[in-house]
Amino acid sequence: MAANQEFDAKITQIKQQIDVLLNDNSVPRNVKNALGEARKALDQPESGYSVRSSAATYKIDEISNDINLPPYARTVVWNILSMLESIKE
Repeated sequence: MAANQEFDAKITQIKQQIDVLLNDNSVPRNVKNALGEARKALDQPESGYSVRSSAATYKIDEISNDINLPPYARTVVWNILSMLESIKE
């Protein structure tokens, strides 16, 4: 049960970082769309943690090397990906 609480805490932290980027005017619209889809994937409690993190990772990985992504935002995206990879059931 402790693992579930840990995963919930990580997902909450990931969603907070996604929200920061979603509210940033310097982040391109296509990146915000992918981040929004990833956030929706994380908000599916009926899916297992691995399924949710894999779906979010897939969406965010698509934009992690976007040439229009500001450097600091790229660092946040990589951090999000790192946290998502640590969520395994």
